[in-house]
Amino acid sequence: MCGIVGIFAKDETGKLNFSNLNGAIDALHSRGPDSKGVFINENIGLGHTRLSIIDTSDSAKQPFSSPNQRYTLVFNGEIYNYKELRKALKKKGYTFKTSSDTEVLLFHLIEFGEAGIHDLNGFFGFAFYDREKQETIVVRDRFGIKPIHIYEDKHQLIFASEMKAIFQFNVSKNINASSLQLYFKFNYIPQPLSILENCKKLQPGELLIWKKGKVTTRKYYTLSYIPGKYNFSDYKKAQFKLRELLEESVSKRLVSDVPIGAFLSGGIDSSVITALASRHTKNLNTFSIGYKDEPLFDETKYAKLVAEKYKTNHTVFELKNDDLYKQLHKVLEYNDEPFADSSGLAVNILSMHTREKATVALSGDGADEIFSGYNKHKAELLARKNGLKNKIVSAGRPLWKILPKSRNSKIGNFNRQLLRFADGIKKGNTERYWDWAGILKDKQAADFLLNPNPFKFQSDKKTLLSPALESNDFNGVLYQDVNQVLVSDMLTKVDLNSMSNSLEVRVPFLDHNVVEFAFQIPQEFKIQEGIKKKILQETFKNDLPDELFKRPKHGFEVPLLKWFRGDLEQEIKSNYLNREFIEEQKLFNWNYINDLIKKLYSSNPEDSAASIWAFIVFQHWWKKWYKESTKL
Repeated sequence: MCGIVGIFAKDETGKLNFSNLNGAIDALHSRGPDSKGVFINENIGLGHTRLSIIDTSDSAKQPFSSPNQRYTLVFNGEIYNYKELRKALKKKGYTFKTSSDTEVLLFHLIEFGEAGIHDLNGFFGFAFYDREKQETIVVRDRFGIKPIHIYEDKHQLIFASEMKAIFQFNVSKNINASSLQLYFKFNYIPQPLSILENCKKLQPGELLIWKKGKVTTRKYYTLSYIPGKYNFSDYKKAQFKLRELLEESVSKRLVSDVPIGAFLSGGIDSSVITALASRHTKNLNTFSIGYKDEPLFDETKYAKLVAEKYKTNHTVFELKNDDLYKQLHKVLEYNDEPFADSSGLAVNILSMHTREKATVALSGDGADEIFSGYNKHKAELLARKNGLKNKIVSAGRPLWKILPKSRNSKIGNFNRQLLRFADGIKKGNTERYWDWAGILKDKQAADFLLNPNPFKFQSDKKTLLSPALESNDFNGVLYQDVNQVLVSDMLTKVDLNSMSNSLEVRVPFLDHNVVEFAFQIPQEFKIQEGIKKKILQETFKNDLPDELFKRPKHGFEVPLLKWFRGDLEQEIKSNYLNREFIEEQKLFNWNYINDLIKKLYSSNPEDSAASIWAFIVFQHWWKKWYKESTKL
């Protein structure tokens, strides 16, 4: 795992920015603390910072060039099938000086060009330069596990693993009002959008081609999904195939020349990964975190049952709310784009402690999106049936509206969910998804801003939503989740918080063979009334302790409301919610924010804590990355 950065100069002014390459690499240090390097040739500059995983010797350093110096590669990620590709290349006459997947990737691209990308099993962001053709391709993996940010102006095009590297080039910054509204709606910015108008993310399965000063982008991979069309109609055969594919995926992801472990939360997903990994490696290290002050969310007893069954070297990190609080400023400092999924605090702490014993960790991320594991999926299934329960909840809406609502108590959260459900069942599939995926309604998010851009917002909304949502096939919901929630929230959260601790996280559920299989089975294999992730649970039921299947799923909620009413109250009021400061920014509607503050301290806070947190994250970003370094 590494950090990459590159600059393509369009003119002499762009070339002057090559001097900032070293600073950009240094900004990515935590992604690759082991070594760094720079390559410059004519109108292109490439940089790399390395976290050594496979072949840790200096001979595998990057940028990595071919023996004749025609081709150069900077690569972030892992190619899990590199040994098979290496054998095939040897038969074609290639000789290798390293045992790294970097050299294999370079030669594979030399041999097969762009078509060779389809042979890769792994996660990656890379740039491949052909000196003779004066052409570079920049590529992101199929599901966006690894990020690539793009900035372009009249002088240059810059790409990097993180925006903080791009900021080292003194680029101009103009906030995108539509992205800002989307951010307050979801607490993240849906890709490919960025907080800045002249920045974007390369999309999953997309490549960028730079050739002689001209830029083109195109998709090389799109997840195949046709509503109602499936290759597996026999449940038992589908179960057999799922086990086969996951077993293969996990075994591939155990290749490493450094210590490897697995996150083990106590949920089904990470437990399945641990069970499968334990069959391929002895003395697997597993890691989980417990929450002393939040017993509702503590699942460590279930994690211990799995660890005992598979005799893993299990470590539990017992956290108090103070531990999360202490991590808050570290997370705020690392974010180089507003991102307000507060559960990232827990991921950061887990990654920090795991890094003390391992450099690589397996994770269960992705299973909820492809196999239907969220409570919102259960609600969506119920909404589509339009039965008696729906009528009862709808009739009770006036009551749900006045009852106290909050994520920080069982009753308050239940009231909140009832109101959201009552509002959602009146809408069509697409609008209901859009509302339920967000923290706020569209108008509420717009009310944050002094000058929202409703036309651009509606255009972006239309682009972000898949037509598959309108189908009666439930897989359309999961398809949207993969293209929005998974890449923009879940994978972003894991990448940011693991790489800030120099930890590589691998996600077996997102092997493209597993994901493609998941969209070739009907919805009833995944979700039925009363059961989510049906095929995953029933396929691995005998592999896991019974206790794991007899309890409700708990998402983790950071105790934001407690902090905002306690330890953080003075700090947020003086540093982030100060009226004079907000009005000086000329971005936000003070009256709306003031109403939000009043709601936060009322007996009916609803989701105000989540929105205040989003506002704090933005303000911290604005002070660090925007205000002090904006090029006018």
